[in-house]
Amino acid sequence: MDAKLTFKVQEYDAPLDLILHLISKHKLDIFDIDLTSLLQQYLAAIALWREKNLDVASEFLEMASRLVHMKTISLLPRHEEESERLKQELSGQLIEYRLCKIAAEQLGLSDLSGDIFVRKPARVEIDETYTMTHPAGILFAALTDALGKNARRMPPPREAFEPLVTKPVVSVTSKIFTVLRLLRKDGKIKMDSLFTAETGKSGMVATFLAVLELVKSKKIIIMGKNTVAIMNPKDIS
Repeated sequence: MDAKLTFKVQEYDAPLDLILHLISKHKLDIFDIDLTSLLQQYLAAIALWREKNLDVASEFLEMASRLVHMKTISLLPRHEEESERLKQELSGQLIEYRLCKIAAEQLGLSDLSGDIFVRKPARVEIDETYTMTHPAGILFAALTDALGKNARRMPPPREAFEPLVTKPVVSVTSKIFTVLRLLRKDGKIKMDSLFTAETGKSGMVATFLAVLELVKSKKIIIMGKNTVAIMNPKDIS
């Protein structure tokens, strides 16, 4: 009977083995994993194996896609709870895997030549009554945080749009007549003076576009750096 050959990518038996190594090497927090750093290091390891023409097991590629999915979820708005749940799930698996490795190493060092007796699991009654107590400040902070998350899911209030909707629109055409009217007296004027009376951005933009339109139509000309002059006096008659 042919024995089934198994291969190990580098020195890692499983994707969780590689992640534990990266967490230890780069001093990441296993209880609050930095997905960006972990994903970069994980993909770099796979890329290095491929450069060395090593076959990457499908389970390692599956973990890579899982990490990419988790990072994508963390970037989407209004998905804080889902992102946190996925991170906690990965952290729990890593902790369990690490404990199993420690237990396996200890068993490997034990002398199992003698008789071993294992007691059957005892039945434990689960008490679901919550008996812990917390300071009032912590409870209030948790309530405030929960209310804040609900508030972030609400659509913006009507007052947030009123400055945008009710803001007056300044016409470029009206500013063209304003510029020509100011040029009526002397035929030229300092460009800075065209903007001194403007208090809003829309008015300043409309005045600037009006000057450009008049220059384009050859009704005025810009002299030097800060002087606007009329080209045809008939335009202001």
